[in-house]
Amino acid sequence: MLRRFEKLPRGLRHAEVKAYYDILARKRGQLALKRLFDVCAAVVLLFFLALPMAVIAVLIALDSPGGVFFRQKRVTACGRIFRIHKFRTMCRDADKKGSAVTVSGDARITKIGAFLRKYRLDELPQLLDVLAGDMSFVGTRPEVPEYVRKYTREMRATLLLPAGITSQASIAYKDEAELLEGAEDPDAVYTARILPAKMEYNLKALREFSLWNDLKTMLQTVWEVFR
Repeated sequence: MLRRFEKLPRGLRHAEVKAYYDILARKRGQLALKRLFDVCAAVVLLFFLALPMAVIAVLIALDSPGGVFFRQKRVTACGRIFRIHKFRTMCRDADKKGSAVTVSGDARITKIGAFLRKYRLDELPQLLDVLAGDMSFVGTRPEVPEYVRKYTREMRATLLLPAGITSQASIAYKDEAELLEGAEDPDAVYTARILPAKMEYNLKALREFSLWNDLKTMLQTVWEVFR
């Protein structure tokens, strides 16, 4: 899961990232167990959630025209681009009709999409990304390339590990859409204020990485969704 430092992309081979790399390098055993857990848990969850996911897919298809899945370029470990799997919660071609971030009351969100977003059910297909190795259950949420290009050198340390379905930053900013509501330029507000704040959580998670902390984050996420 963690490459040798000299094998990392040039954009990651500098002092600010090396400090985080050294912390993670001492925990290679836990990182291997993290990947094993990801694969086993994803297989089990897909088995039990296959039928509910099929029902959600039908509801999306009946609710509005367009595909069932939303596929978008995101960035994961070592700056690699992948296409994330999510259930579609917006109208067709929503990415061409507004900001890359979603605000509260966004007119592009469909009726079933609002329900899926509320309970984070739109992210269930990301279990496929976990199996593929593009994502992990816990880790920095994958951003679109245009936001990653605005990372500081220290922020790039979050690219040492695969992106995650959830994180402490995701929990703290679960109402992100409401924070962006009313902003004249949501993209500018996100990159100037919200992204740096979320990265403080993500970088702290790297410094304090452990399987136990990952498990606590997963349990806390479930609690926040159903609270």
